[in-house]
Amino acid sequence: MNQKKEKIQLVPYTPEYRDVFKELNEAWIRQYFKMEDKDHESLDHPEETILDKGGHIIVALWNGRPVGVCALIKSEHPKYPYELAKMGVAPEARGKGIGYRLGMAIIENAKELGAKSLFLESNTLLKPAISLYKKLGFIEIQGYTSPYERSNIQMLLELD
Repeated sequence: MNQKKEKIQLVPYTPEYRDVFKELNEAWIRQYFKMEDKDHESLDHPEETILDKGGHIIVALWNGRPVGVCALIKSEHPKYPYELAKMGVAPEARGKGIGYRLGMAIIENAKELGAKSLFLESNTLLKPAISLYKKLGFIEIQGYTSPYERSNIQMLLELD
């Protein structure tokens, strides 16, 4: 495809993207797992649970249409104060580097906030996601108890 025809733009979350933030995340969660209480909390109330607590949400637009989302969540964990979370890309937009661009933008947000590291949780069943996280520089860590049943891998990116 002609690169000029496919314009990808990253924009900050606004309330007009609330539904797409929820839909994109619910789609992948329901495809592989089940929705958990923490999912409902953050996806139903992103302003209160993410933005108002010092986090960010970035939306990827493909030719003006929202097709990807990712959040930077301010954590209460003393060792891991920021988490990359709630990343989802619409199936028709996968393979275009959108996840990588969202991840890099969240990493930049974390650096701007003074974060020394960035944490994430996932599941090894999600091979493309794990590959993306490794490409972004995340490494697997041990010893973290997750609030999610589905989480079987935790990863960390040092931002120094």
